Amino acid sequence: MRTYLFPFVAGCAAWLSVAAGPARAAYGPAPKYAVAALPGALRENAHAVVRRHEETLLVKSVSRTVETVRRAVTVLDEAGARWATELVYYSQLNSISYFRGSVYDAEGRLLRQLRPADIHDISLSDGFSLASDARGRVADLSQPSYPYTVEFEYEVVSDNPLFYSTWRPQPVEQLSVEQASFRVLMPTGLALRYQELHLPAGAAQARHTQGSQEVYEWQVHDLAAREEEPDGPSVADVTPAVLTAPTQFEVEGHAGQLSSWADLSRWTYELNAGRDALPPALQARMAALVQGETDERARIRKVYEFLQTTTRYVSIQLGLGGWQTFPAASVAANGYGDCKALTNYCKALLGAAGITAHAALVRAGSDEQDIRTDFPSSQFNHVVLCVPLVKSARPDTVWLECTSQSNPFGYMGGFTGNRHALLLLPQGGRLIATPRYGATENRRERLADVYLDAQGNATATLRTLRTGLEYDAVATLPSLDLPEQKKHISSRLPLPNFTLTKVALRPTPPGAAVPGLTESLSLTLPALAPPSGKRVFLTPNLLSRLSAPAASVGERQTDLWLDHALTQTDTVRLHVPASLRPEQLPAPVQLSTQFGTYSSQLQTLPDGTIQYIRRLQLPRTRFARTDYPAYLEFRRKISAADKAQLVLLKTDA
Repeated sequence: MRTYLFPFVAGCAAWLSVAAGPARAAYGPAPKYAVAALPGALRENAHAVVRRHEETLLVKSVSRTVETVRRAVTVLDEAGARWATELVYYSQLNSISYFRGSVYDAEGRLLRQLRPADIHDISLSDGFSLASDARGRVADLSQPSYPYTVEFEYEVVSDNPLFYSTWRPQPVEQLSVEQASFRVLMPTGLALRYQELHLPAGAAQARHTQGSQEVYEWQVHDLAAREEEPDGPSVADVTPAVLTAPTQFEVEGHAGQLSSWADLSRWTYELNAGRDALPPALQARMAALVQGETDERARIRKVYEFLQTTTRYVSIQLGLGGWQTFPAASVAANGYGDCKALTNYCKALLGAAGITAHAALVRAGSDEQDIRTDFPSSQFNHVVLCVPLVKSARPDTVWLECTSQSNPFGYMGGFTGNRHALLLLPQGGRLIATPRYGATENRRERLADVYLDAQGNATATLRTLRTGLEYDAVATLPSLDLPEQKKHISSRLPLPNFTLTKVALRPTPPGAAVPGLTESLSLTLPALAPPSGKRVFLTPNLLSRLSAPAASVGERQTDLWLDHALTQTDTVRLHVPASLRPEQLPAPVQLSTQFGTYSSQLQTLPDGTIQYIRRLQLPRTRFARTDYPAYLEFRRKISAADKAQLVLLKTDA
């Protein structure tokens, strides 16, 4: 299916389910897709089976493509019901020629066909993408009993051939494939660029000439269901795929080449050139805003804060407007724009302040992987601003997210950090790395004072600093009212029974290398460690226990991907009554491996306080699948150390 810039709208099946329809006629079409005909190997560990998937991309010219898809999927159980729903994207530049569907029972007998009333039209704007005039037509043929088979067919005509199809016949786990094919028909003289990934033997591209067309074809069959493995890539990253892209294209009269990243950069830059003129009064205002400020970063900050306080994001792109920005003067007059318009406007504001900046395309999303840097193509969905510091003592860059009114200055976070962006330059830009957030930046430092009484009840104060990607999870807390703050904080405290009595939040002062938030809490903890005879058992690691991942069933199939680097430091001071004294302290633990480092230690301080200190640091890196047993052992040792108990003896018993 064609890869668009818009995420799938979750939950469609829940609110678009339709009735099973009238009983089928006594005499109807011949049965097909009978479940009994499925090989047992394809049903094993599968929630659904792709019986037939035929996808064709017809490239009619540099300015038009036609994509047709026919897919039949047998839904085996409730967990596979998502495949009973089909969503077809369209926009001003993409029209749906037809959209049909049928559903069959377990014996392969037709139950009903898709009716126009079953197809619902929905908006697919995600609030940040380049081109967000997208809409979708969605239909649900789910049935009350399993198994059953759904078949959908549709055709999409596109006048935006910047995007060719990406074929992924097995995109998710616990989905098997009986047979699937992909064909691309190119006019003679127009070259196809493609990249094959993880194709099984015999599935490589076959090419032949058919009249005035060059035909490329791929096929796969009998793909067993896969499961995602702990700390590994998604199934979509390790199953068969074919990426395709044009060498030449034209969108609404704007022609371009696409054989390199420089080609895509140049086309996008030229499409938006000359749209950064500002009203003279605003230019003068920017010059006055930074007058007398000699620090380059401070000048940029002043302009960015002006942008944040005077504009807001509105998604209003149509057609070519998915790629071409509104003029900066329009944003100045209206106070709003989409990601391109606000980025272009900020670039113009900085220019008026004597600062050069460059727009950059990026694939945004906290759950998104980086682009495939070895396959130049349109893989982006967002625009940010890159500001080189030309007067800095060492080469440095400020990155600005121009759509947010609250984003900390210069911070990309998990939304656009740790990936590549394409600079838009008149001569053609290049890929550069966005800010990297590793273990040094992604910190969580916690200090807890726990006051335990003789009955095992406790009160506690917690002070936690989170920075970098750890900060992302709590960034919105200061904007909430107190009841909502308590609700969000309570939902992530891994304590069985507590009452949150006080909340205080303090952002890290401006100028820090990465933003942070200090969270101060007070809690009551009834029955935290009730006595058991003469002893009290307490796990000093109250809040940071790391469980071990599951062991692989059989030989591990995928490499080890550790994509979230972090540093955690926990200090817990246990204040116990004089009637309790430590009988046994867990032994110190020190681990140092290629996968990270860990230490934990308990000690009794001179004033009788029992202090627990735990440190964990994990890198952002990848390892071969053969390293997984050693990694699993590392994690198991951490899990065991995190659960170690402190034994206190009652001295007055």
